[in-house]
Amino acid sequence: MTQIEPKEEQAVPSLKKLPQWFRQKIPNKETIKNMKDLMRDSDLHTVCEEAHCPNMGECFKEGTATFMILGDVCTRRCGFCAVESGEPRRINEQEPAEVAKAVKALNLKYVVITSVTRDDLEDGGAGHFARTIGEIRKSMPEVKVEVLIPDLENNISSIETVVHSKPFVVGHNIETVRRLFDKVRPQADYERSLAVLKNIKVIDDSILTKSGFMVGLGESKDDIIVLMNDLKDARCDILTIGQYLAPSKDNRHFKVERFVDPIEFKEYEDLSRVIGFKHVMSGPLVRSSYRAEIVIQR
Repeated sequence: MTQIEPKEEQAVPSLKKLPQWFRQKIPNKETIKNMKDLMRDSDLHTVCEEAHCPNMGECFKEGTATFMILGDVCTRRCGFCAVESGEPRRINEQEPAEVAKAVKALNLKYVVITSVTRDDLEDGGAGHFARTIGEIRKSMPEVKVEVLIPDLENNISSIETVVHSKPFVVGHNIETVRRLFDKVRPQADYERSLAVLKNIKVIDDSILTKSGFMVGLGESKDDIIVLMNDLKDARCDILTIGQYLAPSKDNRHFKVERFVDPIEFKEYEDLSRVIGFKHVMSGPLVRSSYRAEIVIQR
């Protein structure tokens, strides 16, 4: 591992116009409708829809989606997130089996499972993750499963439940730099998120760990270098870096401070490889679960 020391510099001034590199082809409406119908018929949710992901059309066209389990209401309220927050609904005990059916119907080879944060549950929803992985394995044992988990309050028992279900990758997103963390994620904790990644490796060193963060919230390059070093010290294997896009103009959501140029994203990718990450994807439209099966090949 190579430690890179940050240099003193100023953050790039904010831009007000959406840059040209965000332009995408208009997605096929019929394809999106068919995918949404499949999810609604099974009473399932995707983070693609709930988080207003800009890549939804592309992913749905390829027959891929990131399943969001444990409902669509989060017990936390982060200033960057589009997911509804409040009092969660009752858990659908049939959801693991329904996810497995959808995976089979789509004939997926690589599946990503994430969830809202459920601080109301004793295990944070860890058991539900494990059951979902188990149901997928019953019907399609060759499928690789990646999970993107909340911090589970760094409860070791809960983390063990997820890890012992043997997913291929366990991810937990840090989301932003240390300096902005309390402001962006007031109900989370920077050190706790790092500890979650460390503990996954303590429990099972063979499992790949993954984290991701956004840029454009007011961080500097110095902040990002510190963050990448912290993640590597936490033994994180896979890193994703993407542009923050405000889900709405509502005051509860942070405004975009700047749009990061693709050249700068490439610089971050190169830096992260020098630091020692095994797999990296960095770009304006990159999201933690975007083309997840491709990331592990880069």
